[in-house]
Amino acid sequence: MLEQNLNLIIPLIKIFISVMPILLFIFLIKLIINFIEKQVRKTNFKKRNFMQIITAKQIAEAFNKNSKEINEAFVNIGYAEKCSNGYTVTQLGKSKGGEQNFYMGKANIRWTEEILKDDIFINEIKKEEKEEKEQKEEKQENFRDKFKAEYRTNDGHYVRSRAEVIISNWLFGECIAHAYEKRVPIEEDMYCDFYIPKGKIYIEFWGYEEDEKYLARKEKKKHLYKKYGLNLIEIDNEIINNIDDFLPKELLKFGIKLNLD
Repeated sequence: MLEQNLNLIIPLIKIFISVMPILLFIFLIKLIINFIEKQVRKTNFKKRNFMQIITAKQIAEAFNKNSKEINEAFVNIGYAEKCSNGYTVTQLGKSKGGEQNFYMGKANIRWTEEILKDDIFINEIKKEEKEEKEQKEEKQENFRDKFKAEYRTNDGHYVRSRAEVIISNWLFGECIAHAYEKRVPIEEDMYCDFYIPKGKIYIEFWGYEEDEKYLARKEKKKHLYKKYGLNLIEIDNEIINNIDDFLPKELLKFGIKLNLD
């Protein structure tokens, strides 16, 4: 009986002895990997502590901005997300040195000074500066100042072109309440040509097609109307001569039906 048990155990012992080097090798590899990972974590921790930790306010001072503009730039490039009580760092933001922080119930993000050299962030800041410059240039050559409102309409308002007189008189004749050059309720500073409260419809007349700055302004306005999903009717120099057929169809798209009897 003992001899039979030994005959069973001895082969198992031989197998165990034969695989021992492999098991020891695997164990050593795991130890080495754990050691390397630990050293990397220590290095990163030391490196992070060595670097200066900065806030959005400090970054803003470096770029002559305010902290809101800096945080919005981080949101635009995917480094942060806006939340109800501030800003939260994304996974991408964490990879760029961002660290979530909370102070007095508000969420904010702290960054290492390396963010000041981040190409994507710097390009976003430059892009915003370019847009601000373009807005200033547009204000300097404001079309509302360049073309004075000197054309009187049937309802007593003054508009800036004969085409706008036609549009205003047409709306007045159809008893459609409307406003002229009303500020569009969006974040950007923009005014429409005409606004119809019923249906929340904006009307734009594009007349100065040969002016490059006007065309750039036109494309920007169209982009903003699309961005905010606003109801827009566009009229140009060709359509203005066929307004009796054009406007009823366009208004119907937004729920305004005219009595054409």
